[in-house]
Parts: sequence; structure tokens; C-alpha cells
Amino acid sequence: MKHRIVVLGAGYAGAAAAGRLAKRLRPADTEITLVNADPEFVERVRMHQLASGQDLRPRPLADVFAGTGVRVRVAEVTAVGAERKTVSVGGSEEIPYDTLVYALGSTAAVGGVPGVAEHACHLAGKQSALRLRARLAELGAGASVLVVGGGLTGIETVTEIAEARPDLEVSFAVRAGLGDWLSEKARRHLRAAIDRLGIVVHEHTGIATVGPDGASTADGREIPARVTVWTAGFAVHPIAAATTLRVAETGQIVVDETMRSVSHPDVYAVGDAALAPGADGTPLRMSCASGVPAGYLAADAIAARLTGRDIPPNKIGYSAQCVSLGRRDAVVQWVTPDDRPKPSAVTGRTAARLKELICRTAAWSVRHPTSMLPSRRHAIAAAKPVASPVG
Repeated sequence: MKHRIVVLGAGYAGAAAAGRLAKRLRPADTEITLVNADPEFVERVRMHQLASGQDLRPRPLADVFAGTGVRVRVAEVTAVGAERKTVSVGGSEEIPYDTLVYALGSTAAVGGVPGVAEHACHLAGKQSALRLRARLAELGAGASVLVVGGGLTGIETVTEIAEARPDLEVSFAVRAGLGDWLSEKARRHLRAAIDRLGIVVHEHTGIATVGPDGASTADGREIPARVTVWTAGFAVHPIAAATTLRVAETGQIVVDETMRSVSHPDVYAVGDAALAPGADGTPLRMSCASGVPAGYLAADAIAARLTGRDIPPNKIGYSAQCVSLGRRDAVVQWVTPDDRPKPSAVTGRTAARLKELICRTAAWSVRHPTSMLPSRRHAIAAAKPVASPVG
């Protein structure tokens, strides 16, 4: 009987894991099923572009995984039975597994501030980005747009909107200082870009409530907005927290250095859905830069355990934070492996070209998930009792 591997979620992490597994294991011994609610691979790092009116190249999963041996199943995951080793899809059907890779990702964290869920837009996924796109298209000249959240997503969103729609009054509310985690060179360039685009920045500003006509700040001010865009953090899908898997307070599945659940050795979690250590033990941040290498590592660990080979070490670390400032400007901030900024950064058009190359490479690696590895696939070793990971 074939070893059944089910991968939940075809974002960067899940797609990377599925393609890597197909490369590492013999199809005669394994059955790899990739379950995803959308029939296409969604370039989540480009949602700000989609929301601002640009059209993205479609990437059907059937084409992405053609010829790899990965079976793509388009369905919504509704539950995971970690004790029975099943996944519920479409509300009634169950898919059994021997090994599960959980990569359902995250969405916008909209529950912490009153009015956000009812009145704010976000762009954590394709459908939400398209809804924001429609809202922006309805706005006439002079209408106000407020983007809340000073991280990478917020910066990319506010600059993309301001560049695409110079006729709008665009403002930006950030809880701390603008880009205060960046190097001095990168901060200077960011501020110059914000000024060039005419964006009004409200620094050190917490949002207390969001309404249909704008937001109220924690210090009692009102920021008018026909459209409010919420980019202040991400939250994981609640499915994992409803299982017997060990999860953190964030709802993320707690995993060891090989991305294996500390409570269920037949479950691996990658990407935003996992509370995972990097090479130096620092928790990985929610990002494509974390998700792809985590997906590769999980796949390699699964293959190694199934074939009786050495478990690969966790060498996941960071080299850069890339933030676009519209289509012709960007900052590429060089960082240490544990994600602390270095003094050096690339800015301007050169950085924009570099950021675009990185985004294209990430999408290419998903579309060609097996092309960078040796062609040899290993047979599964004789079945042995699976040892529980150390919690």
C-alpha cells in the first residue's frame, strides 16, 4: 500500500513542500495529494498590485504540478482529525493520510479593533484584494483612503495605491515610527518616497475604532476615509486550534526544528500556520521568505524519515527584507540571518528590479518545483514505529 501524503494549502510553503516531496520520493511508493480551495497558485506577495488595478498572470495548479505526480484536489478544508488521521473537505468527504503537511496559511487579523471586520478592506488573499480593487475603482477624484499598519504589507499597499491613483487623498496610520526597523539609509529613502507620492503619514498612532467614514485614533482624533485598508497583522486559520494538535496562543501549530508537530509526529506544519524555529532558534516570521525554505525542509525531513536517510539540518535564515514603493521604486534592506537590519540597503530603481526578480523567482520555483534537484527518487524503507518528537 502506498504511503499517503496530504498537503493542505498551495501557497508558497505548501506548493514548495508538495513539489519537493514529489522529487524526493518514488511515485510507486507514495501518493501525494495537494488540497487547495483555489484552482490557481496565488502570488500573495503581489496582492497590493492586484488591489491597485493590475492584472496578474494566472497560474493554474493543474499546470504547475503537471507531470510531477502530485494530485491536485480543489476543495475547501473544513476540519482535521489528527487522531483519526483524516482531513474533511467540502463539509462531508474525508481524505485519509499517513503524513500530513499543514500549510493553510493566514488571513488578515481583523478581530481586535471594533469596526474593522465590518468596515475595513484587507488584501490577505485574492478575493479580498479583488474586493478592495472594486472599492477603489468606485472612488472619484479627491476621495480619501486610509491604510492602517506600518509593516511591509502596509508600506507596499499605501505606496501602490498612491502611485496608481494620484487623484486620491491617501493617508497612512502606523503605530510606531515609519519604517523604524529599517536602517538609516532605508528609512531616508522610504520617507522621500512617501513624500514624493503625497501620502500623509500619522506616526505613533493607534486606531481605536473603524467606521464607514474613517477611523478614530486612540488619542481621540478622527481620520476621514471613504475606504479603510487594514494591514495591521495576520491571523492563522482556526482549523488547527480546533484539533488535538499542540498550538501556540496565536493558533499556530508548534513544530520542532524539522517542521514536525511536537504533539503528533505524523503532522508537519509550514509557512504562516506554524510556530517554527529558524536556524538560530528565533521564530520564523510570516513571509514568503520563511515559507518556501520551511516547505523544502519539511519535505526533506519527511523523505529522510521515510527512506531511512539522515535528517537535514535546519539552516533557515534571512538575507533581506524587500519592500516595493510602487512599480519603479523599492527598498531592499539587507539583514542578518535572524532578521536584524544591516547598515546597507539597495534603493530606487535598482531595488525595484531586484525585488521583481525575487518575486518572479519565487513564482518560477513553484511552477517548476522539481527542476533544481537531482532526478533520483528514493524508495520508502520498511515501516518502523514512529517515535514521538520531543516537546
